[in-house]
Amino acid sequence: MNKTYWLIAVVAVALLLFGFVNANGDLGSFGITIMSGLFQAMLLFLVASGLSIVFGLMDVLNFAQGSFFMIGAYVGYAVHHSPQLISVLPNGDVRFVVSLLAAVLVGGVLGVFFERALLRPLYARPIFQIVLTFGVALVIGELIKVVWTPTPYSWTAMFTARSGFFTVFEQQFSTYRLFVIGAGFLLIIGIGLLLQRTRIGIIIRAGVEDSQMVEALGINVRAVFTLVFTLGCAVAALGGAVAAPFLGASTGLANQFLLSAIAIVVLGGLGSYGGTAIASILVGVAVAVIQDWSASPGVNAPVWASLTPMLLLVLILLIRPSGLFGKEN
Repeated sequence: MNKTYWLIAVVAVALLLFGFVNANGDLGSFGITIMSGLFQAMLLFLVASGLSIVFGLMDVLNFAQGSFFMIGAYVGYAVHHSPQLISVLPNGDVRFVVSLLAAVLVGGVLGVFFERALLRPLYARPIFQIVLTFGVALVIGELIKVVWTPTPYSWTAMFTARSGFFTVFEQQFSTYRLFVIGAGFLLIIGIGLLLQRTRIGIIIRAGVEDSQMVEALGINVRAVFTLVFTLGCAVAALGGAVAAPFLGASTGLANQFLLSAIAIVVLGGLGSYGGTAIASILVGVAVAVIQDWSASPGVNAPVWASLTPMLLLVLILLIRPSGLFGKEN
């Protein structure tokens, strides 16, 4: 086992031990904390994975990634609560699946437009890319307010996974948390297999290493760029739609996950998909553990939970400046 895996193991064990001690050895309370951590980890991964893939291939740090997450939440909410759709599809489970597909479709279409019309002319100007993505994030936020108003929306229409519960260690857990965790792990495996075991994955990874050589082989690298960027935006929108039944839809969702997602991408190693997946789990569990500790009567300082991703990032970078799986210069 190399030093990176030792570091991951040490951090993971330290977090679990701290969480267990903070729960006073109560397996029920400890289980709630871990479930909450994995739930947050999967939501963070859905934002960070697209950010990581896009940066790895295109060297574009997309500050609008959180906005696509927010769009997914609003589209998922609007579709699932649409009176017209309810009259056609009264089954809440089917309507939820339709809302997820609608969010992915909208995120993908907007991603194609964003990359081709706005981002493509600026590939040779990285500073302008950052300004552009930041500006697009602001525009999307204002458009959301125009279409849906600034008022947050709470999810009210129920479906099986949202209304169900299961019991572990005499504690009740929402079935929907388990659904999100399972869906997140399936997505980690699915995107991993796409990148490692398919022809398009080989092209993407080759494009990361040497895009000019890939283009010399007759492969349209620009089309690959569009595909990757679309995939990143669609996955972020899917994350928003998945989060909406639990978090609702609000304009604050964009920034709520973006900074943590950027910290995760750097923590895992810029451009490393596997590093992003592992970093998402570490950060999600760390936030849940610190959130539980900071809310205790003796501490009562909730701000520590919001600082946790950055604190963990600083700790790891002090030991490995390139991130967990980043390439050392």
